[in-house]
Amino acid sequence: MDKLKQLESFASVASRGSLTAAARAEGVAPAIIGRRLDALEERLGVKLLVRTTRRITLTHEGSAFLEDCQRLLADLANAEASVSAGGVKASGHLRVTAPAGFGRRHVAPLVPKFRVLHPEVTFSLNLSDRVVDLAAEGYDCAVRVGDFPDSSLVSARLADNRRMCVAAPAYLRERGTPKHPSELAHHDCLALSSEASQTRGWAFRVPASDGTDNGQPMHVKPSGSLDCSDGQVLHDWCVTGVGIAWRSTWEVEHAIASGQLVEVLADFAAPPNGIYAVFPQRKHLPLRVRLWIDFLKHAYAQPQFWNHPTP
Repeated sequence: MDKLKQLESFASVASRGSLTAAARAEGVAPAIIGRRLDALEERLGVKLLVRTTRRITLTHEGSAFLEDCQRLLADLANAEASVSAGGVKASGHLRVTAPAGFGRRHVAPLVPKFRVLHPEVTFSLNLSDRVVDLAAEGYDCAVRVGDFPDSSLVSARLADNRRMCVAAPAYLRERGTPKHPSELAHHDCLALSSEASQTRGWAFRVPASDGTDNGQPMHVKPSGSLDCSDGQVLHDWCVTGVGIAWRSTWEVEHAIASGQLVEVLADFAAPPNGIYAVFPQRKHLPLRVRLWIDFLKHAYAQPQFWNHPTP
């Protein structure tokens, strides 16, 4: 209980910018809040706040700890709400955004299933390859593929994602199978057009001499007579046997399982990145958002989920 009070007091002071304001909100003396903060800093062994007579500011360590602290307190509040008074039903409007291709395949089909479980939640789904500003545009949550640098958002990893080189069996019979990424220069590569992403090229990792995965990264600029700004078109071209493509596992796993495509250069595959749910930093995450994130985690954890045909 003492540790929880310390965390609550720290989050309250940080958000209000004042010991007095935090004490007034809780109905205790400022000295009590101050003692809790002193105890928390002593227990952690770091300075979280710089306190002067005029203002309170967070240290670097304090800013980082505040994010985790707020998330823990929000999780606790949501857990209590979900079981108190016989369970609180999720309600309200949920606004979610996702990349167009991934969203069509692996987000949109889940929305009706989520609403069967939570019929009092209404849902708006935006599919766009534009990086949406969640806070400015009023979105509760985004599903994003790949690592991202935006530290103003909180993220929850939903699943792993890996990029791989794939080709149709007919193409490999005719042109041969590359044994090293450098051999892609002699193949027809199906690449995203220049205005799209992948500006550094296709990423690989050359195995270390001791056979471990701790090799050096390698980027190859694909060459070929065909490119397109739409990933689905590249996938379709690849299936017809006109070249080699570098696609995500979420996009090609069914085609590989059915024999339409074959992975090549598997020994040089780069480490996986992630599929994330991201949301703006909030003191209390709405129950409907938490339940949606949990629902996605459960769905994506099922291996058979990724092997179904494209709708």
